[in-house]
Amino acid sequence: MSATWYECKVKYRKLDETGKQKVVTEPYLVDALSYTEAEKRINEEMTAYISEEFKITAINIANYAEIHPFENTDRWFKSKVSLLAYDEESGKERKTILTILIQANDVKEAYDHTEIVMKNTMGDYSIPAIAESPIMDVFPYFSGEEGDSEKMERFNTLKNSKPETALWAENEEAAVVDALEA
Repeated sequence: MSATWYECKVKYRKLDETGKQKVVTEPYLVDALSYTEAEKRINEEMTAYISEEFKITAINIANYAEIHPFENTDRWFKSKVSLLAYDEESGKERKTILTILIQANDVKEAYDHTEIVMKNTMGDYSIPAIAESPIMDVFPYFSGEEGDSEKMERFNTLKNSKPETALWAENEEAAVVDALEA
């Protein structure tokens, strides 16, 4: 199942370099099943980082094909990748543009990380653009840390949940089978 990433803009007061408080709006990414869950998750994540009041000003589906974090890096870059494919029917070359979010310390490192990610790609590709992203942090659903089994169970419960009418029909069917076996 592919991840759906939501860009959530959060407005809050922050101390700047001079020690003065200023109001900032910063974008964050969360992996969620719906807008409602994205709002819940960004509230949970931001509560851990911001002690004062904050406001979620926007939630939108992010247009990233993939997201790749790397260790010992602190910024996010949008890497535009152009995949080249030859269409045998028309005899023409087709381009497909993907935007990948790559974590790196600078543009050169973002380029190198994009090359690492694309290393096993079967077709030809080019990297026409890399730019620093305003994304402050990314909160995936499963981070690989302790406690993920509980998150995974909650995720699977949500994913496999059925409307009440389906549950009622399923229970009725089980009751009929039990009655027939008795």
